[in-house]
Amino acid sequence: MALIVQKYGGTSVGTTERIVEVAVRIQQWRDKGHDLIVVVSAMSGETNRLIGLASELTRQPSGRELDVLLSTGEQVTIALLAMALMEKGYAAKSYTGSQVHILTDSAHNKARILDIDHRKIREDLAEGKVVIVAGFQGVDEAGNITTLGRGGSDTTAVALAAALKADECQIYTDVDGVYTTDPRVVPEARRLASITFEEMLEMASLGSKVLQIRAVEFAGKYNVPLRVLSSFEETGDGTLITTEEKNVESALISGIAFNRDEAQLTIAGVPDQPGVAHQILGPISAENIEVDMIVQNVGEDETTDFTFTIHRTDFPKAMEILQQTADKLGAKKVAGDDKIVKVSLVGVGMRSHAGIASKMFETLAKEGINILMISTSEIKVSVVIEEKYLELGVRALHSAFELETERA
Repeated sequence: MALIVQKYGGTSVGTTERIVEVAVRIQQWRDKGHDLIVVVSAMSGETNRLIGLASELTRQPSGRELDVLLSTGEQVTIALLAMALMEKGYAAKSYTGSQVHILTDSAHNKARILDIDHRKIREDLAEGKVVIVAGFQGVDEAGNITTLGRGGSDTTAVALAAALKADECQIYTDVDGVYTTDPRVVPEARRLASITFEEMLEMASLGSKVLQIRAVEFAGKYNVPLRVLSSFEETGDGTLITTEEKNVESALISGIAFNRDEAQLTIAGVPDQPGVAHQILGPISAENIEVDMIVQNVGEDETTDFTFTIHRTDFPKAMEILQQTADKLGAKKVAGDDKIVKVSLVGVGMRSHAGIASKMFETLAKEGINILMISTSEIKVSVVIEEKYLELGVRALHSAFELETERA
């Protein structure tokens, strides 16, 4: 018998009917003798509704008061799920983040978990109760309610699993696992039986939205076995995210991630001198615009061209800043493109196999797809291409690396 932490997202608890279905699933695990801690999100759409209410009153709500407001969404869900389980004859008890005493820092709307007091939970588990905890929220040392940011319920679940040394943390969502790529782009995409924390972290950071990045980081740090499962399918083992397997040499690539929300900026003909990179990127950073990929080319005329990518929503502001910088530095021109995407190959097998990048470039070239930028790491190769070639490129790479084929 095991201690299992389960997390159910907003779509899984979107209606009272679905909450009853979650209760049935919990009942099945409980009947097998497992101890259960269940973390839930607000009902689907509720957080947006609450944000909408706040925006009707003020353009810039207080971070503290917004956290007080948003935390009510999960409070509704935990109570309803506890009621549903009690109706079926199962002992259950619900807790808000502050009642459990999930201690966080004081960064409202994006707090980080510092500690968890799990004494109450252990007492309830010993009494045979299903413990239901509100995800996404905690409390700071001053007693203020805090929230962990969008997707924070995943982090709550993993943190609880780590604190109580659970045997597994199960994330129930609207997909039945992690796929080699988005099945909506490549219908032949295959569900992965397992993937390493390292690979999942890369996939999440590169555009895969199955899990929140912070949750994967937390699970990897504390070695919490993490499993992604579907709330809407009765069968299937989902995808297990765990430590690196011994036979990774057999699989070169685990998956293809892509991000449509990219934009590219170039400042050309800048004097090639010490500190020029800071002069270009400093003003961008000062406006809280995150820079992703960077390429610098030095010409024979003692000038340099500097190209970088940012999130697409920051494109207009970044172009304005870069033009001001160009005027100060006497640059030849500024150019930008918000019709680009990033496509990435991810796999721990890259460590022991050469030629992955070369094969990727060859595959794209055969399809007439021009590569605008390249970035590599130990287990990742990313390229920037024109947005119109995204689906063609992903399908071609998926086929070239035979990702639709199950590895032995």
